[in-house]
Amino acid sequence: MFRLGRTIRRVALLALALALAAATVLVAGSASLLGSSTKPATASWRPILAAPLAFEAGQTSVWTGKELIVSGLTGAGADGNLLEATEAALAYDPARRSWRRLAAPPKTEAYCRRKAVWTGREMLVWGCRLTAYDPAADDWRLRPPPASGAGIVVWTGRELVGWGGGCCGDAVARGEAYDPATESWRELAESPLAPEQEPLGAWTGHELILFVSGTSAVDGKPLPDKLARAAAYDPATDSWRRIAPLPERRLGATAVWDGREILVVGGRDAVGVAARTGLAYDPETNRWRRLPTLDPGRVQAVAVWTGTRLLVWGGELGRETFELARNGSAFDPATDRWSRVPQAPIEGRADPAAVWTGRELIVWGGIGAGLDGQREHLVDGASFSPGG
Repeated sequence: MFRLGRTIRRVALLALALALAAATVLVAGSASLLGSSTKPATASWRPILAAPLAFEAGQTSVWTGKELIVSGLTGAGADGNLLEATEAALAYDPARRSWRRLAAPPKTEAYCRRKAVWTGREMLVWGCRLTAYDPAADDWRLRPPPASGAGIVVWTGRELVGWGGGCCGDAVARGEAYDPATESWRELAESPLAPEQEPLGAWTGHELILFVSGTSAVDGKPLPDKLARAAAYDPATDSWRRIAPLPERRLGATAVWDGREILVVGGRDAVGVAARTGLAYDPETNRWRRLPTLDPGRVQAVAVWTGTRLLVWGGELGRETFELARNGSAFDPATDRWSRVPQAPIEGRADPAAVWTGRELIVWGGIGAGLDGQREHLVDGASFSPGG
């Protein structure tokens, strides 16, 4: 009986130890999922080395698989005049934690918006001209120019596709596609959409889905109601289809494809307030749903998809003064919940360069508030690892 009792006690103690170990793993795992009320053990920020220069205009960036490449205009005048600004490009290597200056891009018109994509071999930058950067050769080349600047640009795996854009109060409703293999452009089929300088949208792997506000009047004239406020473009068939428009206005929002839905977060609502409620669009059902409240709302924030979560950080808070967020949130579509991202070791900013590397979020540059309240172009950044 004595031996049997001792054996029973040993089994009970072993069971208790296993239960405590399992509970410890569960707690540690929960902490790594960004949802803990305290700083998660495996979710962390670290500052990155400041870059040797700032970009005052035309900043655009890509992730090559090894480096963050950023290009734009630097050396603007004290009043923001870009006449004396020069083209420049930088690369940040997270493995070496170092910056290097790249060959200078070709000189192009300073006033044009620039959007960039990574083809797997080159960085294509679409502005008033199309330029291509080859990291292997550290060389830029001018490519055949597009007919117009694009409001949104995506890479389909074979072509660069762009639509919309415009300048100086005007907007266009046309698009083009560029094939690097043949170095040729083709015009997209006519879209049913209203013109838009900055359309909102994303590439799903099959279609470019676009949403427009319908407020970009051309020559001061209101846009006809018959024009669509949302449509999907299929490059395989060069065809468009009308889809359900945004339920609410979201100027300055960010759209991210999560593999099933387009998640729309941030931006200003109809009365100009930073929206706290996100929206999700399902192309299969052509329906929208509301996301849980994002606190606080923000404009021109970072938004990237990690493969499992949407990370949102920084941005303007949309108040009367120019206030910027240093905190962030993570949205998990599987649970339909937001959780807290630890505060970054850098000041808040709007419209920074941001990429997801497959392991971490890199945020660099952007526009800060400045010590005297004057907006300034920043040269520092940080990287965030969300953990398992």
